[in-house]
Parts: sequence; C-alpha cells; structure tokens
Amino acid sequence: MQVVTFALFIATFMSAVEGTIVSTAMPTIVGDLHGVSLMNWVFSIFLLTNAIATPIYGKLADQLGRKKVFIFGVLVFTIGSMFSGLSDSMGILIIWRAVQGIGAGVIMPVSFTIVADMYSFEKRAGIVGLLGSAWGIASIVAPLLGGFIVDNLSWHWIFFVNVPIGLLTIFLISVFLVEPKQKRTGKIDYGGVILIAIFLLSVMYMFQIMGESSLNLWLISLCLITAIITGILFVKQEQKTNDPIIPMDMFKNRTFITQNLIAALISGFIFGYEVYLPDWTQGILGLKATMAGFAITPSSVLWMLGSFLTGKLIVKYRPQTITNASLILIAIGAVILTILPISTPFFAFFIISGIMGIGFGICITVSSVTVQNEVSKDRIGVASSFNTLSRTLGQTLMISVFGIVMNSTMAGGVSKHHGTSMRLMDQLINPQTAVGINKHLLPVLRNILYTAIHHVFEVALLLVIAAFVVNYFDKPKDKL
Repeated sequence: MQVVTFALFIATFMSAVEGTIVSTAMPTIVGDLHGVSLMNWVFSIFLLTNAIATPIYGKLADQLGRKKVFIFGVLVFTIGSMFSGLSDSMGILIIWRAVQGIGAGVIMPVSFTIVADMYSFEKRAGIVGLLGSAWGIASIVAPLLGGFIVDNLSWHWIFFVNVPIGLLTIFLISVFLVEPKQKRTGKIDYGGVILIAIFLLSVMYMFQIMGESSLNLWLISLCLITAIITGILFVKQEQKTNDPIIPMDMFKNRTFITQNLIAALISGFIFGYEVYLPDWTQGILGLKATMAGFAITPSSVLWMLGSFLTGKLIVKYRPQTITNASLILIAIGAVILTILPISTPFFAFFIISGIMGIGFGICITVSSVTVQNEVSKDRIGVASSFNTLSRTLGQTLMISVFGIVMNSTMAGGVSKHHGTSMRLMDQLINPQTAVGINKHLLPVLRNILYTAIHHVFEVALLLVIAAFVVNYFDKPKDKL
C-alpha cells in the first residue's frame, strides 16, 4: 500500500506543479513562440479540459476499475506533456495543453477513490490530507523549479520533466496496485458525457471571459443560455438512463450536497488567499517572489496536521460539527486579513497562514472523506470526482470574481490620482520592475493596491460566511 500511496502522491504533485511552473516559464515561452495574444489560453484550456474529464473518469473508475482508468489518464497526461515540450507554436502548445488537461482530470478523483479502496475510514483522512498537501508544497517548489529549469535548460523541459515521472507512476501502479477481480456492469452513458462536456465547457468559458478586462456580454449570454439548456437536458438524461454519469439520487442526501458546496466555497477562498497574499508581500512590502511564496508555506505544512486531526475527529463527531470547527479557524484568518493595516510586518502572515492551514486541512479532508462515505462502494468514484469538480468550479468562478474586484478597484484608484496608471500597477506588483517607479508615486500606488487586495479579502470572507450558512443545513447524525 505504501508504494501505491507514494505513486499517487507523486502523480498529484506532478499535476499540481504543472499550473505554477508554466506561469514561471510563460514570459520565456511567449518570447520564443511569439503568441502573447493567446497566452491566457495556455492556462485556460488546461483547466477546461481537466474539469470536463473529471466526472467522466470518476464514472469510468466505477465501471471499468480504478487501475486501468488511472493508468490511461496518466498516460494521456504524459503524452500531452511530451508534445507540449516539442511544440513550435503557441497554437500547437495550446492543443497539447488540452490533452494534458484531459489526462490530469484522472489524478485527483481516482487517487481519492483508490485511497478509499485501500484504507479504512479512520486512516483515510490522513492519506487524503497527504495527497492534498502536494498542492501546497507545489505552490512553493514550482516557482523555484521553473526558474531553475528556464535558466539552466530551456522552457521545453518544464514539460519534458513530467515524462519520466509519469512513466514511473504508471509502472508503480501497474505492478503494485492489486484490484480484486469483480464483474463490472453498465454501459457508458454517451449522451450524458456529451451533455456534461458542453455544460462544463460553457460554464468554465463563461467564467474565463468574465475575468477579462473588457466584458463581452453577448458571448457571456450565449454561454449562459447554452449552460442552462444543456444542464436541464443533462439532468433529464441522467434521470432516464440506467447507468448515469452522475446519479441524481445522490442529491437527495443533504450531507452530500452541503459538503460539496462547502468544498466549492472554501476552495474559492483558498484560491484568493494563495494568489493575492503574494501580491501583498511583493507589491506592498517589496519582497521577492521567493519570499512571497514563503508567506503561505505554513498553511501548506499545517494542512497536513489538519488532515491527520480529521482522522481522529471523524470517528467521534458529525461532519457538520467538524466542519464548523474548521470554518471557525478559517474565519479567524479571513477576518484578520480584512483588517490588517498596510504596515503589517511579514512575520504576521506566517501566523495567519498557520491558523488557516489547519482549517483548510480539516475542512477539505472532511469533505472528501464524507462524500465517499455517503454513497455505496460502487459509487465512490463518482462521488470523489464530483467533489473534485465542485472544488474546481469554485476556484474557477472565484478567478473571475476576484479578478473583477481587483481590477475595478485599482482602476477606480488610478482614476483619482494624477500620474498613476494600470501599467504602473502591473509594474508595482513585480519587485524587479517596481524599482523603476518614481519614489513619490510608490506610496500612492501601494495604497491603491492595498485597497484592492482588501476588497478581494472582503469578498473572500463572504465565502466563509456562506459556508457557515450551508453547513447549518446539514442533517444531524450521531456518527458517520
């Protein structure tokens, strides 16, 4: 079991590193491939195809077996990585990033499903937390690794490095994961696959264009209408088919619904915290990107502690009670972030990060484990994939919302101060370019950035409050 767990961890870490390491190398990639207008699609297409593939893999893992589905997904990811590294134009790179995303969609949901198969309920929380911690560790390691690779090799190697890791994962899973032989029945719900793919594509693309500086209302409306129509058709399809991609009767379980909603809300909060706190430490405190990454390090480390605590708590208390405790910890940090003065020293963020890290570990882990325990064994894959999808959608929606709040606040601040501009705001956030700003403008620009980040944190706090409200409606149970 230890070898399989190690393989799942390195697969999760490989997937987690991919987003941040590409961000680090993107200036070099754009300079080489000359596709600045398409730059955002290198990130967006990965998220789109990842989200679309996630629920499909979850169902296939229940129908065909975890092992073969996981190996297939990692193989697709590895192939996508290899050809992304071989790309000689931005358009080709985007196509292979889409393939990467399709493969990456298998990693989180099927990893959690394999963990549920291998470990007892009591031990599962700690292992889920270990896998979850890979994302926090990746947020620290990826910028350093990306910088090293770009400086000493070439940007192509940020993709090539996935190939041996992917092949190692496939080998370890092939040899050491032993699945009990059982007859698996049911046909693939192709109608459901097509409808949920169109629905998620519409929703995710709508979120993407909502975050752009100039809103295309016609395109947003078209995406919304498409999402509504395909969403309704998908529900009807799943109700009438014998073996649906996402069984609708799972949503009769109140705990299943509330835990997935909370996962979406808190994942959105985590995104805002991990993206905009480094903006504070770089733009306001003037620290280098490496130091900015260290500001959120305690949350990554203590996330694991929270997960292991969940393993002890979950056999004694209801999910609702444990979730409330985790939300209190997160809320403490969230409130502090909204009232911090501009003169806050760097070390203060370590304390805030540590408090919230324990909360994140408990909240996300109890959500992942509980949704698995609320369904029958033959639906664990579906439940795990839906929980992963909920978290992805929560993050994707908040990418747009936080971006709109940040940009509109900065634009408003710039319009009130002569000599400032959005170009200078972009320059301020990067410590390397901030040194070229007029010293008389620096305090003004930092105050504008401070106000914008505070507004983002205020919106993020609303997510935690909403999670409290959702958790209130969970059904009481003595034990799981």
